[in-house]
Amino acid sequence: MPPRTAAIVLAAGKGTRMRSARAKVLHPVLGRPMISWIVGATLEAGFDQVVVVVGHQREAVADALRRDFPDAPIGFAHQAEQRGTGHAVQCALPATEGADAVAILSGDTPALDADTLRRLAQLKAERGATLVVTTFEADDPTGYGRIVRDADGAVSRIVEHKDATPAERALHEVNAGLYLADRAALADALAQLTTDNAQGELYLTDAVALTAAHGGRVAGFVLHDPFRVAGINTRAQLAAIERELLARRLDALMEAGVTLEDPASTRVEAPVEIGEDTVLGPGVQLKGRTVIGRDCRIDAGVVLTDTTVGDGAHIKPYVVAESAEVGPGAAAGPFAHLRPGTVLGPEVKVGNFVETKKATLGRGAKASHLSYLGDCEVGAGANIGAGTITCNYDGFDKHRTVIGEGVFIGSDTQLVAPVEVGANAVVGAGTTVTRNVAPGALVVSRTPQKEIAGYYDRYRKPKAEAKRRAKAAAEAQTEEKG
Repeated sequence: MPPRTAAIVLAAGKGTRMRSARAKVLHPVLGRPMISWIVGATLEAGFDQVVVVVGHQREAVADALRRDFPDAPIGFAHQAEQRGTGHAVQCALPATEGADAVAILSGDTPALDADTLRRLAQLKAERGATLVVTTFEADDPTGYGRIVRDADGAVSRIVEHKDATPAERALHEVNAGLYLADRAALADALAQLTTDNAQGELYLTDAVALTAAHGGRVAGFVLHDPFRVAGINTRAQLAAIERELLARRLDALMEAGVTLEDPASTRVEAPVEIGEDTVLGPGVQLKGRTVIGRDCRIDAGVVLTDTTVGDGAHIKPYVVAESAEVGPGAAAGPFAHLRPGTVLGPEVKVGNFVETKKATLGRGAKASHLSYLGDCEVGAGANIGAGTITCNYDGFDKHRTVIGEGVFIGSDTQLVAPVEVGANAVVGAGTTVTRNVAPGALVVSRTPQKEIAGYYDRYRKPKAEAKRRAKAAAEAQTEEKG
């Protein structure tokens, strides 16, 4: 039977340097909570179990992970009092009963990926190590725990910066805060930790020397890409790591066949999916769980959140959409606003300054200009004229409008819901529809046109002449005074 592995993720701290009421591990990185990146990497790497050590805002942290990984084997251990990293692992270790090996990860390293964890496990197996410590060479090691090796080059201990001698502080190989250990040896070492150090805490790093002293084999896993274990303590560090993750994300998209016209101004968050041959214009922002199909065109300034776009669709400049669906071959924009609940069927066209909300438009329907379509259903092939409004709110409740297939709605029409317009009906321009319209009927509610002959000569022309003379007199008077 293959060995069972568990991962302990340290996420109990508040993160005071973030200057935030929100727990540090809940701050988003490319649209995902920081903690979700680390937990996601462990699950992708194949760990059988994940135990997250929570403290500050523990319920919010747990809720975020349950939302992102509803069916994953994730448990939680509460560290009520912050007494150091060793104490945090002590809190979580009982929940890993039955595991053969335990990884320990920091909850603030969102760049950590599954491949790094797989290589960590591979090195442990190859070396037959009791404990593997991940390290890297730091140009400026200030603040990091230093890696001390013995004469044979094996890791013998880690010394924290505050406890290091001048000679130890001169070392540049530092602790990355990522470990993989035999569970039994880890349990023995944790039981021997003391607070005899500069900070009066239980250091997890002391487990390295204790393991080595009891005959355990401690191996160093040297990372050549330290970015993978870069931690976040400040908002500046958050921004820097997000920039690098985004750059790598965009490079991967281009390798996968997506065209980015201006990568420097493009944002694509972590959960977003994009098909081959899709083109993203400058300033595009794709957020949340947005899914873009193949051969789509997403023009400049578009912002899509949790939106699905079918193959071959065209989203024109400066469209904003949230929780919407755009069907294959459909077009939206420019300057359209697709609010939650919008469903545009195949080949639908929604034009400039059209706003939709909980609106379903059937195949080939069109609303090309300056309309509001809320709480409505529009049948296939219907044409919605400019300035059309579905009056869906009566001051207390929302009501639906149903427009049948092939309906023609003239410009400047108001449809006072609840109301239904039957298939192939025609609504004349300027009509206010307050009752259902039968299929195939014409409905017009305009008042009769009235014409007054000679109106300009009798009324407007004399007034215009009077104003002209008054203005000329005022100007003349001003010149005389001057």
